[in-house]
Amino acid sequence: MHDDVDSGVTGGGRVNGKASVAVGTPLPPLSFRLTRAGLVRYAGASGDFNPIHHSDRVAAGVGLPGVIAHGMLTMGASLRAVNEWTGNPGSVLDYSTRFTRPVVVPDSDEGVELTVDGSVVAVLDEARVRLELTVRCGGEKVLARTRVVVRV
Repeated sequence: MHDDVDSGVTGGGRVNGKASVAVGTPLPPLSFRLTRAGLVRYAGASGDFNPIHHSDRVAAGVGLPGVIAHGMLTMGASLRAVNEWTGNPGSVLDYSTRFTRPVVVPDSDEGVELTVDGSVVAVLDEARVRLELTVRCGGEKVLARTRVVVRV
C-alpha cells in the first residue's frame, strides 16, 4: 500500500442508471489521506518540483503555514468521488473549481485527510447531470464552487 492519495479510501458507490439520478441525489462521502511521500510521487509524475510542496523551509520563507499539496493533486483527488460514484472515469465532461485555502501536509506518516462529498444539483438532459462537490481538509473548505458535469 502506498502512503499517498491511493491509500485510505473509504466510501464510494455507483450510479445505477439514469432513472436513479435526480436533483438532490447524494454522492457517498469519500475520504483519503495525502502524505509527503505522495506529494513527492505526484511531483515526479507531474513535473511540478516547486519546493513549497516538499520543503518546510521554503514554504515558511514564502509565508505558507507549511508544505502544501499541489493544487492539481487536490483537484484530481476530488474527482475520485465522482469516478467512484459513476464507476467510469470517462464520464467527466466538465470540471471547474476555485482554490480557497492550501492543503497543508504535515511531515508525518498519517499526513492529512481530505474529504469529498456532493450531490446532483441539475439534470441537464437524459445523459448529463451537474454535480456540486464539497472538498474539505480539517473541517475547512479547500475548494469552492466545485462543479462537475458527468455523463450518466
